[in-house]
Amino acid sequence: MSVNRELAKVFEKFATILEISGANAFKINAHIKVARVIEDLVEDIAAVEDLSSLPGVGKSSIAKIKEYLKTGEIKELGVLLDSIPAGLLDLMQVQGLGPKTVRRLWQEMNVVDIPTLKEAIADGRLESMPRMGMKTISNIADSLAFLEVASKRTRIGDAMPIAEMIIDTLLAIQGVSKIEFAGSLRRGKDTIGDIDILATTTKPELLAQSFCTFEGVIKVLVRGDTKCAVRLVCGMQVDLRIVEENAFGAALMYFTGSKEHNIMVRELAIKQNMKLNEYGLFDSTETCVASKTERSLYENLGLQYIPPEIREGKQELALEETPKLIQLKDILSDLHDHTIASDGHLTIVELAEEAKKRGFHTIAVTDHSQSSVQANGLSPERLVQHISEIKKANEEISGINILAGSEVDIHSDGRLDYEDDLLAQLDIVVASPHSALKQDSSKATARLLKAIEHPLVHIIGHPTGRVIGKRPGLDPDMPTLFAAAAACNTAMEINANSWRLDLRDTQVHAAIDAGALISINTDAHAACDFDQLRYGILTARRGWLTPEKCINCFSFDHLRAWLARSC
Repeated sequence: MSVNRELAKVFEKFATILEISGANAFKINAHIKVARVIEDLVEDIAAVEDLSSLPGVGKSSIAKIKEYLKTGEIKELGVLLDSIPAGLLDLMQVQGLGPKTVRRLWQEMNVVDIPTLKEAIADGRLESMPRMGMKTISNIADSLAFLEVASKRTRIGDAMPIAEMIIDTLLAIQGVSKIEFAGSLRRGKDTIGDIDILATTTKPELLAQSFCTFEGVIKVLVRGDTKCAVRLVCGMQVDLRIVEENAFGAALMYFTGSKEHNIMVRELAIKQNMKLNEYGLFDSTETCVASKTERSLYENLGLQYIPPEIREGKQELALEETPKLIQLKDILSDLHDHTIASDGHLTIVELAEEAKKRGFHTIAVTDHSQSSVQANGLSPERLVQHISEIKKANEEISGINILAGSEVDIHSDGRLDYEDDLLAQLDIVVASPHSALKQDSSKATARLLKAIEHPLVHIIGHPTGRVIGKRPGLDPDMPTLFAAAAACNTAMEINANSWRLDLRDTQVHAAIDAGALISINTDAHAACDFDQLRYGILTARRGWLTPEKCINCFSFDHLRAWLARSC
């Protein structure tokens, strides 16, 4: 919900100001944890009857939440803001400046905002600051310039291919034996800050040299024996950490995170009279009992292996058995795809042949409906002809089942873009919102609820209509929608396109808990779009999805029976 996002930002701001002000770590981390809990809530926080039931939300935080919900502000935050120069928060956007450094700049150099930081660099004052060398100053100046033209986070669909290209190149370097990316990228988050890469090698100098001179590097930020950092021409920062082979597992766990997961695992180790860090797991005599693999670390702590995608500091350590999360190989069909009949680049035959190459038993042709004029949506007459062409192709092409479908617009009042008698001629109906994406929550909820409950609708496509980094999309009451979807046996889509990834991971988790089915589709418009399926899988895994709850994993007979269901 939008109020959740706003309130999460308020608690993040609390934490940032507290750290700049020099508050104790416990208080800072408490606000960070509350921000995460609120951000991950699927239901509107105003609808949560017992706020104390939320993990990590204590009396003080409850009071702040209630004050914000009642007045739209928190007086304590106003007092905190007044205690520091307002421009210090802008300094936090400069890459390489953390709260402690910002505090030092303020108190030691009277730097209070970005303009005074630029002045301190230009007049040389910053050079007199202890532990502020010329290279650090140069990096700050570079970050200031970069801040004016770049955004802070990168979509996973851009970041992962870059990381894989770098790893493929470095793996060919003499002496390199192991190399993997870590961080939020390995956990499958929809957006990435920096790319973290871990490697083992017998020739660290050669690896460092190769990394720092990699094609696309425009600036070397750090170059050392165990860590190098560069900025790429695309704007991303990439960090390389060179670790000992015996400690690769421990380092991989540590740098994969999340921070919250690492804290939980370290606390568990302490309870067992052990110590866990990036070098290994050590017993009370400082003897290393595990370090080579992540699996050995978890096992020695009495835990099952926890997949990276669910290491978010939630309930993962309490699992009696790790769920068999969905994998790419489990997907047997794609049920939301486009052809040249609307705005796609493939014919029906080309789409079917591409689906066969991917090992699918079924592909659904779901071109846009008439209201999507910008996407060459089909009029009722064109759709009738299109259905005939799809059925003809299905008879002629062996080895694949081709479903005649449509991606039907959900109007702002919940009406569908075609009459029911036409929808009834389709094998599958994907109903999606494409317009009026700034509706208030109650209207958006009623709109999508009407589509979910429509007896001819099978899947709700990209339910919020968000585009990452461009628009937040609709903000409906998701628990209400998921309950209805479960009751009507309507699937909620994870649109795998990395610009969308809609449903989000936390919403997937809530949908599963409500008993709703999930559909993971590429929304393919071209052959290469099928490659984006992996991002949908990562989002699904982050939402703890298992194959039996995903209709794309059904056999053809099971899928056909499900399509014939009625609400």
